[in-house]
Amino acid sequence: MMAFFWQRALFVSLAAAMSVYADMKLDCGTDSVRLVWTEGRSRADTSLFRLGNCFPTSFSATEAFFSVDFDDCNFRRIVTGDRLMFTNDLTYSSSPDSVDFTRPVVCEYERPEDWYPRLHAPIFNTFGLGDLEFHFGLMNADFSGPAESTTFPLGSFIPIMASVAQETHQPLLLFLEECVAATTPELQPGSTLYPIIANEGCLVDSLVSRSKFEQRQKSSELRLSLQAFRFGLGEEVFIHCKLVAWDPNGQDNSKKACHYDNEHGWEQLDNSASRYLCACCDSDCKSRRVRSLASGKRGMAQKAVLGPLTITDSPGMDPACTLAPSI
Repeated sequence: MMAFFWQRALFVSLAAAMSVYADMKLDCGTDSVRLVWTEGRSRADTSLFRLGNCFPTSFSATEAFFSVDFDDCNFRRIVTGDRLMFTNDLTYSSSPDSVDFTRPVVCEYERPEDWYPRLHAPIFNTFGLGDLEFHFGLMNADFSGPAESTTFPLGSFIPIMASVAQETHQPLLLFLEECVAATTPELQPGSTLYPIIANEGCLVDSLVSRSKFEQRQKSSELRLSLQAFRFGLGEEVFIHCKLVAWDPNGQDNSKKACHYDNEHGWEQLDNSASRYLCACCDSDCKSRRVRSLASGKRGMAQKAVLGPLTITDSPGMDPACTLAPSI
């Protein structure tokens, strides 16, 4: 069955098994990928190209070559409908604090009918500087284990947990800086979105629902009870978030976890005395750049996608959950 599946693999985002972008050749295999980037700029250093977090397998004055497995380099596995996708980004950084450009790398296949993803596996794993590992996934009702289903009735709660494995790093606080729901695994210009978290840590969905941040069990974890909304009802829904691991001593109004309480207004998860950090949730919160842990600065950020999940209609739910603002 699997042999037949791989023979029928479809490279939908590619013209054929060997696909050619303006400067990139991509060869998607059964469990690996070969990528060749040809650089036209004479001063570019091809050793500075990265596929996810992987260095080039080899490089020359004009080309960067990668030959890697999908289990490496932070490839993300996304299952949607009858498609199985492995996605990553090819980036070029001329300095540690900047990314000059990024190019999506996608291998897409037909999913065999008898193949399903394991819910016990994290949606993605990513290793940052110093083996900093982020996790993002659906949980059961009391957050004691992985979800047993990815289908949620309208108005019920979707338990979501984000965490970061600190390894030998100093203690870190984890935040969800922004989250939106979409009906596609990739955000595109013009996509219709449902705002969940905005303004650098403000759970704006709690203004129209009973969504809230749960009490932390560890500083390196963040638990979110998200009330299932009407947006994307009956369709596959993907939740796109930006996770930030941050120095606990460096909190300000750009690094916070705030949700709205009908009786008390905006509440700060980590310290009720610092609820003033949430005051900007009704206006604009000043942003501050996230910099590298390896450089001895404050923190690190990682984008993540959770899904697909499905929200189904169910009578008798709280009317608040039927509101679906879009941005």
